[in-house]
Amino acid sequence: MPVSTESRPARATLSQEPGRLCIAFSGDWRITDDHSHWHAPRLGHEKPAVRLDTSELGNWDSSLLLYLHSVTRWCQQQGLTLDDSALPAQLRQLASQFASAEKSSKPQDRSANLLEFVGNQTQAVWGQVREIAHFVGECSLSATRLLKNPASFRWRDCLAEMQQCGVMALPIVSLVSFLIGITLAYTGATILRLFGGDIWVADLIGLSVTREMAAVMTGVVLAGRTGAAFAAQIANMKANEEIDALSTLGVSATDFLVMPRILALAIMTPLLALYSVLLGILGGMLIALTILSIPPTAYWVEMLTIVDLSDVTTGLLKASAFGVIIGLSGSLRGLQADRSAEGVGRAATSAVVTSILLMVVADAFFAVLFNMLGW
Repeated sequence: MPVSTESRPARATLSQEPGRLCIAFSGDWRITDDHSHWHAPRLGHEKPAVRLDTSELGNWDSSLLLYLHSVTRWCQQQGLTLDDSALPAQLRQLASQFASAEKSSKPQDRSANLLEFVGNQTQAVWGQVREIAHFVGECSLSATRLLKNPASFRWRDCLAEMQQCGVMALPIVSLVSFLIGITLAYTGATILRLFGGDIWVADLIGLSVTREMAAVMTGVVLAGRTGAAFAAQIANMKANEEIDALSTLGVSATDFLVMPRILALAIMTPLLALYSVLLGILGGMLIALTILSIPPTAYWVEMLTIVDLSDVTTGLLKASAFGVIIGLSGSLRGLQADRSAEGVGRAATSAVVTSILLMVVADAFFAVLFNMLGW
């Protein structure tokens, strides 16, 4: 604020009228000078409306903001109506941001009893389930529109996302898959050598990598790499009001932003999982050759006696479902994010947690389903 040559002392004058309490501000409010402090007046049985008058207000800084915050909090405690229309627009905006920051940083009230806490958390979980179900429904309708009119789909965006979540993820998927194969083979070799079943390490690696580990580890890598990136991108677009602009133009954010990402992950995740199976088998083959002295040909022939096409199909189905889950979770958390930099970070973190949680639930469901089908 511009500083005048003559500084006037800061004053806050309270005047009570029938049914109204007026607080008039005057002078220059500076944090380094002496200024008034809020002292709550005594009220009768009636609850007057509080009006702020800034007609005599000079220069001001955060000292006035702190004073107004005390007045606002007192009015909320007393249940009084506060008329701040006379305040400068910039001061009202700062006061609103100050109140929001204080509310978000307030420590959690732990005085509630256990039943109340469980009830509140149950309501919160139910609300999350409803939001997820609503978003899945929107994506299903978008997929239906895609099947009816494929020409309207943004295939260029889908191909770009396929490159980002598929080709660009090959190095980290290769490293993780190869090391997982080595770790499983080394752990299995330590136990199998005690019973003279060295060759069975090929069966162990073949089944575990093909049916379970390749899909799960690929999903975890993509959840941390791609799911978080999707959430951050969409949350940043929401903060910049780009999604609002799409809605104003009549463009569905689900069709424009979500579906290309989900389709890209649904296509690339099984391919990455198949690539992960190959690297995991090679890692186990390396341990079998160096520690157990099993030739690669014997390792491969033994593995083919236990692994068949149904095992490969099982892993690919899981990987496809995991890819859809990652795309849904990342897009949903991005659309739910707050319009701030902190909201973008929270959306990315929440996307990873949600993706991994839902993948674990889906993996358990697939285990029961495949067992019932005899796969």
